[in-house]
Amino acid sequence: MPHFSYRDGEFCAEAVPLKDIASRFGTPTYVYSKQALTENFAAYADACERHARGADAALVCYSVKSNSNLAVLNLLAGMGSGFDIVSGGELLRVIAAGGDPRKVIFSGVGKSRDEMRLALEHDILCFNVESIPELHRLNEVAAGLGRKAPVSLRVNPNVDAKTHPYISTGLKDNKFGVAYEDTLATYRAAADLPHLDVVGIDCHIGSQLLDDAPLLEALDKVIELVDQLEALGIPLHHLDIGGGLGITYDKEAPVAAGDYLGRLFARINAWRDEKYQGKGIKVLFEPGRSIVGNAGLLLTEVQYLKHGATKNFAVVDAAMNDLMRPAMYEAWHGVKEVIQHSGDAAAVYDVVGPICESGDWLARARTLAIRDGDLLAIMSAGAYGMTMASNYNTRGRAAEVMVDGAQVHLVRQRENPADLFVLESLLP
Repeated sequence: MPHFSYRDGEFCAEAVPLKDIASRFGTPTYVYSKQALTENFAAYADACERHARGADAALVCYSVKSNSNLAVLNLLAGMGSGFDIVSGGELLRVIAAGGDPRKVIFSGVGKSRDEMRLALEHDILCFNVESIPELHRLNEVAAGLGRKAPVSLRVNPNVDAKTHPYISTGLKDNKFGVAYEDTLATYRAAADLPHLDVVGIDCHIGSQLLDDAPLLEALDKVIELVDQLEALGIPLHHLDIGGGLGITYDKEAPVAAGDYLGRLFARINAWRDEKYQGKGIKVLFEPGRSIVGNAGLLLTEVQYLKHGATKNFAVVDAAMNDLMRPAMYEAWHGVKEVIQHSGDAAAVYDVVGPICESGDWLARARTLAIRDGDLLAIMSAGAYGMTMASNYNTRGRAAEVMVDGAQVHLVRQRENPADLFVLESLLP
């Protein structure tokens, strides 16, 4: 995380000391680096520009579920990003942030009629459809509006992403997508429905992939299907290879986006030259974590240092409701002391929150030189941090700030308790 570093013993976000952010905005607070976000998106956009053939030959569709803050979406929209959404609410967020709905792809296994209607009314780019019942529902909704819905089918290629089972989506046991062996029949069914326009094919095998070999294996399977569909008289206009590239949380060494896209486009361009005399097919991507994950951290304050019979605990004011990943996945996040105390003895701590659950922990067995009242930075928290946050124990969700050089912008206010029950009513 190069845009988060120590300066004279103080941990900083870009040019701003984190202690100043805590003093101004309180804790817990999510802190994002604008420069990191910009550079991470540019890694995809620049690689597409280098390797794709033509200005409109590729589109990076940021995965909104990874971090849906309006400031993040607005920044990416200004850089030309499209968006991958999984709910009607996410579509409305994109629009509120200034994103172009005609660059939106709508994924997810359980789209409601209202969500389909909303997306059609905003003329989105495409629906990634995941079942035959969904095809029929979308056809009915489109008919009611007098429209044709653009669709691609999300294909489940049964490729092992070699990642955590909760974030693996491309195996035949997963709920996502159409089974590979059922793909051609499902495309025929889609082509026969009068209010659907078959335009593409989609594949997403999972998240936090460190090696691009599974992605390239999935690409080969999808290319084979595109050829078979062409022979059946169902030509496609775009190929969506999904997202999933991982980030460094600890000692992982994920493939660089530019290297992966270089290999991917080499295969796609060779295939197009051989089979279609260079005829173009647009390539879509759905990155999320690799853009925003290491562009953010969670800033928290130590409330108590508690020395137990077998463990030491650093009890902080952030909790599992703020950052769910450790409790849900046993995920590893780095922990940094915001102020380095020279000469203080270090000890091994579990970093835990105040929620009434034994699963409420943020990090285990970390060697830290800290005191009551010190600040800690929970690293690599830009993705699936705030978007998975809850109000468990009637806790308001954290504030969010964006750092731009020496400036800090509040991009989401902290919730207070009254916000949490304003929609509730007493019995008459």
